[in-house]
Amino acid sequence: MPRYAYRARNARGQSMEGVVEGPNDAAVAEQLAGDGLIPVEIRPAGGGVLSLNAPLRLPARRPSSAEITLLARQLYALTRAGVPIIRGLNQLADSTRNARLASTLREVVDDLESGRDLAGAMARHPDIFSPLFVSMVQVGETSGRLEEALLRVFRYLERERQTVNLIRTALRYPAFVVVAIAVAIFILMAYVIPVFAQVFERFDLDLPLATRIIIGVSNVVAAWWWLLLGLVAGAWFGFRHWTGRDDGRLWWDRQRLRFPVIGDIVLRASLSRFARAFAMASRSGVPLLQALNVVSRTADNAFIAGRILGMREGIERGETIARTAAASRVFTPLVVQMITVGEETGQVDDMLDEVAEFYESEVDYDVRRLGETIQPVLVVAVGVIVFILALGVFLPMWDLTQIAGR
Repeated sequence: MPRYAYRARNARGQSMEGVVEGPNDAAVAEQLAGDGLIPVEIRPAGGGVLSLNAPLRLPARRPSSAEITLLARQLYALTRAGVPIIRGLNQLADSTRNARLASTLREVVDDLESGRDLAGAMARHPDIFSPLFVSMVQVGETSGRLEEALLRVFRYLERERQTVNLIRTALRYPAFVVVAIAVAIFILMAYVIPVFAQVFERFDLDLPLATRIIIGVSNVVAAWWWLLLGLVAGAWFGFRHWTGRDDGRLWWDRQRLRFPVIGDIVLRASLSRFARAFAMASRSGVPLLQALNVVSRTADNAFIAGRILGMREGIERGETIARTAAASRVFTPLVVQMITVGEETGQVDDMLDEVAEFYESEVDYDVRRLGETIQPVLVVAVGVIVFILALGVFLPMWDLTQIAGR
């Protein structure tokens, strides 16, 4: 029977809240009235609002990355303290300030009580729990090391949040410069260049190719700027929709690895997550094929995940992990070499932990230097744009100066 959360007032006018079961909201209202309560609001325990006298409310805000990171930290602390997972989730749902997160946690509790595992319950809420979060929890449940898995999730989310903040800080100045240059070019094309074009037409000059191109672009921008903005917005939303599909995401994740500077950072970050998760699964005694299936989703890259899953075929034929990793052509020589040493010494998990720590430190260093790497490229690009505009405008002005001198 559905569960409904209610807010009501008793005979003394005191506010009361709770959760009851009923076939529908009308039956719940009758039940509350029979108990001497005046219902103010009734809503499904995990969904939308069925308001009686309450004003219309906006949808609950999606939890931020900081709130999800804090949730992982709290789950780890509660699990380490020996608190049962259902009781811990109920406590977190009552203490969180985000209504959407609280509702999601209560739904996870309902799924746990109905027999689902924690990873399966979290997987039903992909807008809250990322595939990496779910996969790490699944590894922890499979290996009996849920406490360690939650700690890994917290450390990863905290590191990722710090990395995102570093990237935003590094890109803030270049982004501001790019936006300013784009606005300046738009103003030049829409308002300034047409004035020069009228002057050049009046003197009937033989314009250089660069000037003719600039005037042609200016005419298009001045006449069809609204259509250009619409095309850009449509292309952006179409791209987002396509990359949300499996084939589009696979193509995009593969292209991301080919970007200069950024692609190398994405690759090493994905390999560090794989190494950390695989080491934990190997140390916990998870069967190798099952570990590859679970760990592949921690890469957070569809192309790399597909190559990791492809390793199962070679292992089923009796090949070593190192050989199948080398055949996948996605692992760096360092990873392959460390896996080889680990297989020879029987310490694959320790070797992969070393790989993860090495790549994590490298990614952190490269992200901190990202702004320094982008700024020279940006300066050169801006210089080229300014040179082309200046060349296209001032060459005809030089001809006008010669005509005036005659």
